[in-house]
Amino acid sequence: MTDSGTAPALAWSTVEHYLGEGLGASYRLSAADAHPVVSYEIGHGGRDIALFVELGRDRRPPRSSLPAVDIDQVALDRGMRVARIRTTQVELMRDFHDMLLAIADRIVTQNRPLDRAFSETVDAWSSLLDRPKVMTVERRIGLLGELSVLARLAETHGWENAVESWTGPYGEEHDFALLDFDIEVKTTVTERRRHTIHGIGQLQPAVDRRLWFASLRLTRGGVGGRTLTESVHAVRGAVADHAPATLARLDSALERCGWSPQPADDERWTPRDEALVLDAESVPRLTPALLAAASLERISALRYETDVTGLAPTPGAPLDLSELRLP
Repeated sequence: MTDSGTAPALAWSTVEHYLGEGLGASYRLSAADAHPVVSYEIGHGGRDIALFVELGRDRRPPRSSLPAVDIDQVALDRGMRVARIRTTQVELMRDFHDMLLAIADRIVTQNRPLDRAFSETVDAWSSLLDRPKVMTVERRIGLLGELSVLARLAETHGWENAVESWTGPYGEEHDFALLDFDIEVKTTVTERRRHTIHGIGQLQPAVDRRLWFASLRLTRGGVGGRTLTESVHAVRGAVADHAPATLARLDSALERCGWSPQPADDERWTPRDEALVLDAESVPRLTPALLAAASLERISALRYETDVTGLAPTPGAPLDLSELRLP
């Protein structure tokens, strides 16, 4: 809780602890006797976060023009009506946390009404869009998944071979290319194993080589989770110790993936469940055979989603991803 006139302060590490433990919590950001009441809510089950702002008589919540932000009205048990601001994109929760605190700060410390606080915050954040971007959440999650598989490959093939096999960052169709097979790794934080496929060739095996598809799911890890920065440092440390000659190639791959040590990230993740490993032939996918040759020649880019939820793992996978952990 904050005193009147001071900026709301709620560390992401605190929120992440509740999310990781699946616990609900409520933090009042306005002073005890101040109005409007402003509170930060972590939903029961630790599934979402929201900002609650008391609505005055005959006041309605502002409209949201952002697809990822939903604003509605909720009646609390004590008769208070509040505007509830939530995100529809679970993968954006860390960034949304900062946005909620920015809105709350304008209400609590600058006495802005809710509609103005929301619009000013959106305008301020929109002005940043033309600046160089850090890695998106999707790319950070994807890199965590690939680093996990890289570390597991190193257990059986050695760090030098593992790093050399990581070809995805260099524009190859598949993430890893081993002696007799390739691996495509997809990582998600959603409830379903729904993954984005880029191009007709991403799930197309090379001639005389088997392609394996690894589906990974991560969830908020709380204090027991790992950040992307920690995983990168762990992998770099292992390569420096066991295969120093390939450290430059590893750093090049990390740079091509968009990773940079600055700014440091504070999102902690952990595997939600066991990885699912499938033969690419078992994955619902688009192939050249499904598209008319004449049409395929005129298509310059292709992006679609495939859902492998509930599929049984393919027996005989050459890489054991059971009990996979973030490095």
